[in-house]
Amino acid sequence: MIVPMQKIFVATRKADRHALLEALRAAGVLHVHAVDAAKAVADEKTSSQLNALHRARQILLDVEPAGEKPPLGAAEAAGQVLAIQRSQAERKSRLTSIHLELEHMALWGDVRLEQFEQLESAGLCVRFFSVPAEDAEAVNADFVRDLGELPEERRLIAAVTRDGEPERPDAAEEMERPAVDRPTLLAEAKEIDEQLKAAERRLGELAHCRQDMTEHEHMLSSRAEFTVADRSGMDTDALFAIQGWCPIDEVDALAGKLREAGVPAAVAKTEPDEDELPPTLIRYPRWARPIKALFDILGTIPGYREMDIAPFFMLAMPVFTAMLVGDAGYGLIFLLAGILGYRKMAKAAGAVAPQLVIVFGAATVIWGMLTANYFGVGPSQMPGWMAAAARAVAPLYSSNAEAARNAVMQVSFVIGCVHLSLAHIRAAVALLPDQRGIAEIGWVGFVFGMFTLVWLMFFDPLIAPMATLWILVASWVVIVLFCSPSRNPIKRIVFGVLGNLMSIPGAFGDMLSYIRLMAVGLASYYIASAFNALALGMSEATIWALPATVLVLLLAHGLNIALCMVAIFAHGVRLNMLEFSTNAGVQWTGYAYKPFAVIAKSEGEG
Repeated sequence: MIVPMQKIFVATRKADRHALLEALRAAGVLHVHAVDAAKAVADEKTSSQLNALHRARQILLDVEPAGEKPPLGAAEAAGQVLAIQRSQAERKSRLTSIHLELEHMALWGDVRLEQFEQLESAGLCVRFFSVPAEDAEAVNADFVRDLGELPEERRLIAAVTRDGEPERPDAAEEMERPAVDRPTLLAEAKEIDEQLKAAERRLGELAHCRQDMTEHEHMLSSRAEFTVADRSGMDTDALFAIQGWCPIDEVDALAGKLREAGVPAAVAKTEPDEDELPPTLIRYPRWARPIKALFDILGTIPGYREMDIAPFFMLAMPVFTAMLVGDAGYGLIFLLAGILGYRKMAKAAGAVAPQLVIVFGAATVIWGMLTANYFGVGPSQMPGWMAAAARAVAPLYSSNAEAARNAVMQVSFVIGCVHLSLAHIRAAVALLPDQRGIAEIGWVGFVFGMFTLVWLMFFDPLIAPMATLWILVASWVVIVLFCSPSRNPIKRIVFGVLGNLMSIPGAFGDMLSYIRLMAVGLASYYIASAFNALALGMSEATIWALPATVLVLLLAHGLNIALCMVAIFAHGVRLNMLEFSTNAGVQWTGYAYKPFAVIAKSEGEG
């Protein structure tokens, strides 16, 4: 549920300013609301240091500590890491340029520029010409050498003369000697390569400082938070005051904690005004808590005056995931990943992350069993007893591909009808006794009418077509009459019609959207099945193809699992965030409740 907030004003003597802020930070319940947001920022030096430390730690995440830890402070170590990163980028860029230059200079061989100077000091003139291949022998000098092929059927010819000009055809073009020779470039490339390796070794040494950087970043973050809170308040010659939002059940405790801290402060509270938007704090039911991991990834928060639909997400997302993945074998992989990697996931993203993966995995295993799909293998490809066992627990399986597809499509539309109906029911509960709540009940009927219409398009009629028409008309009348309450009946009807005219095709499109559950799951099955057939063909060719067969299976199913994970976000999340949320009236306009508190160091840091 979304926790009700109250606006809190706290004032104290100016001399007790820092004591008040320390007490508020220790209490950890006040989301500070700046009097002047432009002033409520950390100082530039601290922000710069925080940015440097964060970037340095990110760079060192993939670096294994090696060698001895250097005797450096965290800030100095971070500075060296960033300097190395910049220099490494420049060196790698220069090395790439050198390699390109070397490719273009292959014709010149390993001759050095000083050798040309030595020849010239001895009275010899060395010149180079680009000559058409058919005219290459027309070059005449004291010494002539064909050095190799050039583009466009031309040759590179070297001509050495002691006096005068060499004879050459009209089509010959003189070429300038390179500004730098190949041996010099090779020497520079070797030097850069050694510098790169030395820098990598230094990064390994600096990686020992990662924990120090984490602790220093933690300290600076705490300092920055304090500065922001301090600059968020308002002060006069005698008083300092600060305002913010506090959960309604924490307000009395806040005043008590200030008294316990010995800070003489006045605390006042008010209800939010209609034009104010408090932060959103959601307290999830225990059973729905795993869905928080998904919201953390998406970064979406309902507005304070919107509704908490996390329980609906917790019910729908495992079902959508199961149908989109559609494979009991893949579900087992998700399940084992959540169980075996529980500690690692929990350390990185909190306990809710592996819990959600386990729920998704279990749901996918169940759906895969109901449809008899195991790594793209169905009963028709299984031995007798395995096929019989698979069929026994698979009411949605059919040896007729069209019948199996239709069964899953029907389940998809039923889920869509239930899902959209629940959205409008939730909106109705939030609005009643307002008349607009009755309009939402009308939308429930309209959704059912659209469901029967879509069913009629693909299958035999669920109910009589005329009954579908009457359900849609009756529901539309209820929607029009109650969606825009007014004592003027003409105004009520006009606004009701105009405000919902585009909702008719929208409702039809929303219902059809759920066909993606069948389509994507079916695509996943066919991809797995096709790669299985390819691997089987390879294994039957020769015994030596067995390693390649195993490799193909691993890569193919790995790719398919990756595509399934993309589908979960592209389709499963969409059905909740767009179709369901829109019909429930949730626009995700909120911002998170972040109380001014002591910054706790996460277990995953360092």
